[in-house]
Amino acid sequence: MKDGLKYTLTVGGMVVSWSIFYAVSKIVVGATGSALLGGFLLRVAALVFLTVQLLADGSFKRLFEQRGKALFILITIGVFGFLLDLFANLGYLHGSLSTGTALLKTDVLMVNFATVIIYRKKLYASDWLGTVIMLAGVLLVLGVDFGGMELRLTDLFFLLSAACVTANAFIIKAAQEKHGEDSDMISYYNNFTVLTLFGISCAATGSFRADSIGTIPHFWPLVILGGLAQTGIYFFYYRNLKHFEVWLVKLCLLLMPVLSCFIGVVFLGEELTAKKLIGILVVLAGAAVILLRERINRKMAAPETAKH
Repeated sequence: MKDGLKYTLTVGGMVVSWSIFYAVSKIVVGATGSALLGGFLLRVAALVFLTVQLLADGSFKRLFEQRGKALFILITIGVFGFLLDLFANLGYLHGSLSTGTALLKTDVLMVNFATVIIYRKKLYASDWLGTVIMLAGVLLVLGVDFGGMELRLTDLFFLLSAACVTANAFIIKAAQEKHGEDSDMISYYNNFTVLTLFGISCAATGSFRADSIGTIPHFWPLVILGGLAQTGIYFFYYRNLKHFEVWLVKLCLLLMPVLSCFIGVVFLGEELTAKKLIGILVVLAGAAVILLRERINRKMAAPETAKH
């Protein structure tokens, strides 16, 4: 019972943290006028929280004990974390928001296929059905305009971003299970690597400009909030990856746009349309199919067993 409550809270914390991060990131990037500078500032704030966390639990010195293959894997996770942001931004630079939003969500399907084909694990037909239903609901919530979608060659950047997200999730899980890396070490190295690459990119593109900082009220409190949310993502997401299958964690993240929708309505003045409400109900219906997977497939298997 205690474990059930614990993991319910970690899943909820993951969804809430990611929703807050995206909402704050949208504001900060808009205020700075640069995805690179916005990303850099948020990772700097996260670095402060992650450092305090490691100092508090006495594991800070272990950062300097990473060697060989373990260190390579930790840095690789960070590189993929940076690439998924970079490819998405390149896609948005040359493509449309609707197309990008839809293609980026294909990471859920990629994870399902990887689970079955590469990792040889079984997914029920109800799992695929629940995935498709939730994905359709998310696209409705996000307001994707299917009629206005137009595929371009540069939209491949969105698929590359989704592929990086997928690969990174499995690399993180492998780092935990096969190499004994804990979530906090992975978090710190990931954030530091992404921060470094964002900093290099900012310097190369001239994005470090004083007139881009503090352009809106409460700019720095928002950056701090974004850094705290990023820290929450690392804390909860990596622990969920360690406990659950990757495909289940990814499906839980499909609840994030639902919460983000309400955050947008309450704090950003966005409108809760009928289309979004329908999308929310569709997402919840798909989630119900996933949650009831054991009961559904046990009932379906019962007639087959009776025949034999």
